[in-house]
Amino acid sequence: MIRKVIRIFAVLILLAGAALLAFPLVNEVAYDRQAQNVIEDYEEKTKDLYLPELRALMEEYNEDLFENGQADFKDAWSYQPASFDLTEWGFEDNMIGYLDIPAMDVKLPVYLGATVDNMAKGAVHLTETSLPIGGENTNCVIAAHRGFWGKPMFIDIEKLKAGDEITFTNIWETLTYRVAETKVIRPNEVDQVKIQPGRDLITLITCHPLGHNYQRYVVYCERVADAQS
Repeated sequence: MIRKVIRIFAVLILLAGAALLAFPLVNEVAYDRQAQNVIEDYEEKTKDLYLPELRALMEEYNEDLFENGQADFKDAWSYQPASFDLTEWGFEDNMIGYLDIPAMDVKLPVYLGATVDNMAKGAVHLTETSLPIGGENTNCVIAAHRGFWGKPMFIDIEKLKAGDEITFTNIWETLTYRVAETKVIRPNEVDQVKIQPGRDLITLITCHPLGHNYQRYVVYCERVADAQS
C-alpha cells in the first residue's frame, strides 16, 4: 500500500513538473493567437476609415509636444493617462495600431497609456511622447514587458541590430522604420527618449537586464526615407 502511494505521488510530481515546463509554451501560443485576433479585428475595423479630424488632432498633439519641449514628460507617472480617448472614435480598447518586428518574430497590438492593464495585453504608447503617425520632429516611445507570464513581448529585444526594419500600422497607413542605435539607460533618464529635432523616430523601451528592472534597454528606429510621404 505504501509503495502504491509513493508511485502515485511520484507520478503526480512528474505530471506537475511537465505542466510547469509546458506552461510558458502553451501561454505563448495562446497569446500569439489572441494578439493575432486583436490585430485582425483592428485591420477589419480600419480598412475603410479615414477620420481626417482625428488625424489633424494627432498631428496637433505632436506639434505641441515638440514646441513645449515635452514639458510634462518627467517620470513614470507621465506615461499612464492616455493621450487620446479613442473610444469616442469607435475604438473601445484605446488601441492605436500594431507593431511588427520580424527580427524578433513578434507582432503586438499597441495601446494608448502605460497602465498595468494595457501592458498585460501588449505594447503601450508612452503618453507625453509623439503619437505613432510619423512626421518630422517626432519620437513615439513604445514600451512592453520583457516577457510576461509566458508572453514573449519584448523578451528578445537584444536581437535587434542596426539596419533591422520594423513597421507600425496605424489607422491610416503602415510606417517603416530601421534600427539606428541601441542603448542602456537608467529609468529616470527621460531626456534620452525625447524628441530629437529633425528626426522621425520610434523608440522601443523595456526593462534591462532580463529579469530585472533597474535599467532600460532602448532601441532607436528611424523612419525609412523613401517610405516617408
